[in-house]
Amino acid sequence: MSEQIVPPFGRFPVVRAALDVHDELAAPVADALKNWDAHEDGQEAARSVLYVDTDPDKADTAVFCETYGTPLEYSANCVVVAAKRGGEVTLAAAVVLATTRLDVNQVVRRHLGARKASFAPMDTAVAETGMEYGGITPVGLPAHWPLLIDEAVAKAPHVLIGSGRRRGKLILPGPVLARLPHAEVLPGLAT
Repeated sequence: MSEQIVPPFGRFPVVRAALDVHDELAAPVADALKNWDAHEDGQEAARSVLYVDTDPDKADTAVFCETYGTPLEYSANCVVVAAKRGGEVTLAAAVVLATTRLDVNQVVRRHLGARKASFAPMDTAVAETGMEYGGITPVGLPAHWPLLIDEAVAKAPHVLIGSGRRRGKLILPGPVLARLPHAEVLPGLAT
C-alpha cells in the first residue's frame, strides 16, 4: 500500500507525485518533469512537484478555490505573451499570483525589448505550448521562450499551477518554479 500524500493546502481527492502520473499530464509537462528528474541538480525539484486531480468543470478560480479549499493567494497563473518589435513576434510566459495582475504594458514590454506586448491569442498559446487552454503551465514550455516569474511567486512556500490540461493541477514550492530552465525572477512583474 502506498503512502498517502498530504498537500500543503486544499482538499483534493487524489494527490500524487507528478512524476508518477505521466498520463494525466500534457506531454510537454510530463517530458519536462522526466528530463528535470534525470539531471542530478533537478531531481529534488522534480520530485517536489505534486499532482492533484480536479474537475475541469470547476476550473473557474472562485469556484475552484471554494470547491477545493484552496486559498486564492496560493494560486498562480501562467500567461502567454506576444511581444512585437518590427516584424518579429517573441512569445514568452509570465507567472503571477492569481490575486495580482500582470504588468504586460510596462514591465513585460520593457524587459523583452518590445515596442508592443499583449496577451497571445488563445489558439497561438495552445498550438505553441502543446497544452490545453486553462491549463497552461510554466513546466514544459518551449525551451527558447523567456519565462518571467513574479518575485512573490518565487518566494511563496507553495503555489498551485496548471498541469497542461484543464483537469488536474500541480502544486510545487515557489523557489522550484524559479529554478525552471530560462526562468527569470522579476520584482514588480505583477501589480
